Amino acid sequence: MWMPSKSVLSGHISMLSFSILVSVSFVAGSRIANYVEPNAVTFSRFLIALIFISIVLTTQKKWSHSKSLSVWKSAILGSLIAIYFITMFEGLKTASSTSMAVVFTLTPVLAGFFDLFFSGRRMSGKVWTVVLVAAIGALWIIFDGDLGNVRNFNIGYGEKLFFIGCVCHAIYAALIPRFNQGEPAIVQTFGTLSAGVIIVGFFSFNEIRAVPWSDLPFFVFLVIFYLAIFATATSFFLIQYSAVRLSSIKVMAYTYAIPIWVVITEVVFLDISSDHVVLIGAAIISICLSLLLLNRES
Repeated sequence: MWMPSKSVLSGHISMLSFSILVSVSFVAGSRIANYVEPNAVTFSRFLIALIFISIVLTTQKKWSHSKSLSVWKSAILGSLIAIYFITMFEGLKTASSTSMAVVFTLTPVLAGFFDLFFSGRRMSGKVWTVVLVAAIGALWIIFDGDLGNVRNFNIGYGEKLFFIGCVCHAIYAALIPRFNQGEPAIVQTFGTLSAGVIIVGFFSFNEIRAVPWSDLPFFVFLVIFYLAIFATATSFFLIQYSAVRLSSIKVMAYTYAIPIWVVITEVVFLDISSDHVVLIGAAIISICLSLLLLNRES
């Protein structure tokens, strides 16, 4: 039986790790959405993540690779991912985590389209089918296997705004391999974060300054720290590492595993049991991701 190369396999493992880290950010982010303005949250998490990545680059002595970074390419990637995070937090003010997750399921399909547009890479009908079936599995979990919930789903301001962010995220994933000039993923991550800090800081200076940082509850800082180190610095590295090894549609397909990790977290830490609806959806997603892993196309 055909097995993926070590490079491809490491890309899949990285994206599986990415899905675990990001799953927590949806729940955590919703807890602080009404405490801090989205732009301020995005700036603070980018800044902390940039400091963390800079320390790692120093300890690994990889600063020499940063000479190959393109300012305008980093600016584009930083702008795209900044828009994604800002729209996510802004959307969470009026939209539920469930409806936001529904919108997010469109990201892999969008990534496949932009991958074709930017690089001309065509994925087979088999890959598209697997990704769409995985989307059905994710939606099955999100809507609790009830068609009535689908009919009652309303698209509001928050969902529409987040859709713009998802489009930016899909473009971001498709551009990573095109913009990479052979530099290590952590160096490309440094460039993206640097651009993100400058862009968000410039356009949101007044909002950031107006936040009563000293009056915020301690848990807000804990959430921001998690978002910075794990859901930003680490996840940026993982997605940029994987994007040069896998197609964008496969990279983004791992977002479908996020509902599974949310459920597992609830079972382990909150003692919330899962029903057959969740198990069916999780089984569909797991099978689809396994098929993507074993597919010969990169």
